[in-house]
Parts: sequence; structure tokens; C-alpha cells
Amino acid sequence: MQHADLTALRDAIATGAASAEAACAAMLDAADRLNPVLNAYHETFRDHALAEARAVDADARAGRPLPPLAGVPVAVKDNIATVLGHTTCSSRMLGNYRSPFDASAVERLRSAGAVTIGKTNLDEFAMGSSGEHCHWGPVRNPWDTARVPGGSSAGSAAAVAAGLCAAAIGSDTGGSIRQPASLCGIVGLKPTYGRVSRWGLVAFGSSLDQVGPMTRSVRDAALMLDCMSGLDARDSTTADRPATALAATVERPVEGLRVGIPRQYVSGANDPEVNAAVQAAADAYRAMGATIVEADLPLTDVGISTYYVIAPAEASSNLARYDGIRYGHRAQLRPGEDLFTLYARSRSEGFGPEVQRRIMLGTYMLSSGYYDAFYKRALQVRRRIKEEFDRAFAECDVLLGPTAPTPAFGFGANADPLAMYLCDVYTVNTNIAGICGVSLPAGHAVRDGKHLPIGVQLQANAFEEDRLLRAARMLERAFAERNAKARPAVSA
Repeated sequence: MQHADLTALRDAIATGAASAEAACAAMLDAADRLNPVLNAYHETFRDHALAEARAVDADARAGRPLPPLAGVPVAVKDNIATVLGHTTCSSRMLGNYRSPFDASAVERLRSAGAVTIGKTNLDEFAMGSSGEHCHWGPVRNPWDTARVPGGSSAGSAAAVAAGLCAAAIGSDTGGSIRQPASLCGIVGLKPTYGRVSRWGLVAFGSSLDQVGPMTRSVRDAALMLDCMSGLDARDSTTADRPATALAATVERPVEGLRVGIPRQYVSGANDPEVNAAVQAAADAYRAMGATIVEADLPLTDVGISTYYVIAPAEASSNLARYDGIRYGHRAQLRPGEDLFTLYARSRSEGFGPEVQRRIMLGTYMLSSGYYDAFYKRALQVRRRIKEEFDRAFAECDVLLGPTAPTPAFGFGANADPLAMYLCDVYTVNTNIAGICGVSLPAGHAVRDGKHLPIGVQLQANAFEEDRLLRAARMLERAFAERNAKARPAVSA
């Protein structure tokens, strides 16, 4: 059952066809064996997870009603607070931090019966697109360990792809769920901003961050979102809307579906096989009776520069609290050194190069004389980007395009920060506009004899996850044979 999707495992546990304890033990054993290769987990919680799983099995045997995720092993990205273990953001700055509370998303998943199996590594403070910027070492792609898994939710994507958990949660500020999902061949859902509480998510870009599921199937993503979503009084940015009920409708095709393909998304800058996957998806939709329309999103290329003003500016504010005094890494002072030196050394020792780069960028953007030229203008462009999506969605139900311009690349291949930032060219505008998006597998490219997943992205307007996931499920069914041709080289 390790490679069954979450819904199938949940059903097997509920009927007694599978044991929750055995499923958890198998995934923990696989993690012990494979994590030295993949570095997906920062830590696992064997004793606690097995105890919770045994309790689920006892309830199942006794015929007691089970919650919707009873006994399912789920991993949590390590920038999402858990009482279990540490919450480090894969940073030396928070290397010893233990949260006194669970994040709302974790709390709700546990209330739904999910078993927290471990915390997954990420690009430090969720700042990265490759999984290379973790203080505990890089995360490796289970399809080819010489290549990156994408980021920042690198460990969550690798763990799901390799069968080291049934599902995981990540965070998405500019593509950090969808891009690694694409590179690791899984489903990654970025919900509408405000759909899922951010309470307990360590803030990066507060107006962009969103928690979401990373799963093996679209129906699993729907079920996970149902269990996590809804208004949270502790987070003023959550929308005053009830929890979703998408699992009940996700198998229903969208009648009269209109699929828009932005002309900017099928570009010569993409790997040819990525463009071919988008074309195959369009052909599949057309064969199912959908209408394919051309869309126009001329501000696509402006999204990266807009994002890299707004996100670093918010990060410089959010990360100012890590000063080595209240909490976080504290440097050693030498005799005669002052408080300013303590702050500076603590932050330079505690934060890695990419985090320091973004803090400095953001501080510059917000400084006197530059605020109007950069940050204010970026907010104006943000409004234009949202208006651009509104016009597109007036003509179509969902937008189809690549998730990432290429399949997984080798370690160090995008050492230039600007080249790395362009990996998110098709994902950042989803966050800037506050809409929802999902990446799902669309076949493979072959490089050096290894199969590498290719993902396509669907986007829908704000709070239209029902339509988005139903359209994604249509494509997932059409691509079932295409995606079944290969499995990760490193897996349980």
C-alpha cells in the first residue's frame, strides 16, 4: 500500500483491509533506509506515529466511526509549526527551536485523523527553487539523485514521490508547492490566498504565502484541502468561507469546460518536451469535448521582477525578529563588542547566503528614497496582474501551461541567482494575484537514461478550487497511462 494514494490507503484502513500501524511502520522504515540518500526528512517521529496508528487500528476493529484521514501518514514542511520535534525552517537560526503549538493546518489534519510522521527539509526559510539551500544539506530528487527536487518544499515533494509518506503539506509563496511537485512527478495544490490558515506558518512573504497539500493524486489534494480549509479566528487573512467539500465533486467532469492557453506560456525558452506536454494536455482536453481558447497574459514576464520586490520586502520585515536576543541563533561576543555587533554577527551566522541576499534586497526596496520607485510601483503592477487574470477568466474557466520551464536540473546548474529565479516564471503570478493553481504530472523527459517528470499547471480564479480540481482530475485520468510508464529510481 506504500504507493497507493492517500484515499485508497484511508479506505483500506477504515475497512480493515490494511493496518494503519503497518502502513506507518513501512513508511518509517523506508525513510530510515532512503533518507540518507534523499535528505527529505529533518526528523521523523516513529514512537509517536506508531502509537497514534495503533489507536486508529483499535478504533477500526471496534467499529467506531473514523475521521476522514484516520491513520494516514502525513509529513509536514519544517517551516510549519508542530509541537512534535523542531520547527527549524532548515536554518541554523532556528536550529534548536521547538514550537509550543501546532499550526492551524496541522491541528486540523490531526483532528481529521492524520498521523504526523515527520518534518521535511526545505530551502532555508522557504527561499529557493531547488532544495539546495537547506542548512542540513541539499535534498535530492528520487528520480535522479544527481538532480534537484525543486523548492522550496523540496523534502515534502521528495518524500511523497519516494513513498516515504502518503501525503505532505508545504507552503507556496511563488511556486514552492507546484514547482517541486512538477520536478518530482506528484500533485501540488496552491489554494487561493485566504483559503487555508497561515497561523503557525513561519512568515516569508505574508501577502503571498499559502499552505497547501502535496499528494499522489488530485482526489487526495481535494480531500486534504477539505480537511485544512476554512475560517480561522487566529488568522485575520483567512476568508470568511466554510471549509471546502471538494472530495465529493472532484470526480465529476466540468461540462462545457473552456481551457485557456496563454500565448506567453508556450515559449521557445521552455524545454521542447515541456511545450510538448502542454500541447498533449490541450489535445487531451479537446478530445474530452473542452474548448481550447488562446489567452493573453502580457505581464507574465513582469511577474518575476514584481515578485522579487514584494517578497524580499516582506521578508526583510518578517525576519527582522530573528536578532539573537528574543530567540534564534546567538553569536558569541568578544570583550568590548557592542549590541549592534551581536545583532550583526548573530544574523550573519544564523542566515544562509540566499536568505541574506533577499533580506538585503528587501531592506533596500523599503529604504527612504526607494520605496516609491520600487515597492509602491510593484504593488501597482500587482493590481494590473490581477486585472489581467480577471480578463482572462472572463473568457475561460481554467488556464493551462507549464509549471516549470524545464524538467529537474543538476545541482549547481542554476548557480546564478537570476537564472534560479526564472524557474518560477509561470508560478509567481498565481501568488501575486491571489488565485489558485495546481501542478499535475504530464509525462516524462529522458535525460542521461533517467526518466524525469514534467508537470503542467492549471490555474483558476480565486476560490474556484472546485472547478480547478475537477478539470485537473479530467486530465489526470487522460494521462494515467502516460504517467505510469516510469517510477522514481529511489523509492520505497
